[in-house]
Amino acid sequence: MPMFPLGSVLFPHMPLPLRVFEERYLIMLSQLVKVEDGRFGVVLIERGFEVGGGEQRYGVGTAAEVTQLGAAEGMVGLVAQGRERIQVAEWLPDDPYPRAEVETLPELVWDGTLETLRTETEQLVRRSIAQASEFAELIWPADVELSEDPVAALWQLAAIAPLTAYDQVALLRASTAEGLLTTLAQLTRDAAVAWQIAWPDDEPSV
Repeated sequence: MPMFPLGSVLFPHMPLPLRVFEERYLIMLSQLVKVEDGRFGVVLIERGFEVGGGEQRYGVGTAAEVTQLGAAEGMVGLVAQGRERIQVAEWLPDDPYPRAEVETLPELVWDGTLETLRTETEQLVRRSIAQASEFAELIWPADVELSEDPVAALWQLAAIAPLTAYDQVALLRASTAEGLLTTLAQLTRDAAVAWQIAWPDDEPSV
């Protein structure tokens, strides 16, 4: 599978806007549009940068399908949609773009007995977004709507939580719906501590 290492995490059922200008990824896109199932994998960069190559990458990610594509000002703009989770079995030589042999991870299975936990976790995440928005500009508002599909909504809830990319990788590894919700709730509580710190009004004098 063609791979696109990024400085952010893509979750299933979430959109991914990209501006592509590096030649290796322009070549990748030109080849993807020629095939019927033109998907590519998105993984988080562990060390290094998005531009230039040579980065170290996490082995778990999400397959993405291009839904919109356009070109302007020497670059290609696109929107992709997160699909199934993938695990890298083996990285292949960049030729010229990153490639890997991947395995599809099982989809989560919804259990109706988790509804109370889901509701409590959603409330926790939305409160955390509201708190965090007082200190930083966030992508998603606290009242953003989630999918009516319960599994899709779980991944969307994980995506909108104001967490670090490294925390998001941990969520992406979840093997059960309950495990995802439990980990999401704990990580959100831990992150909320930082937003609840009382910041001093004045700089200390010297």
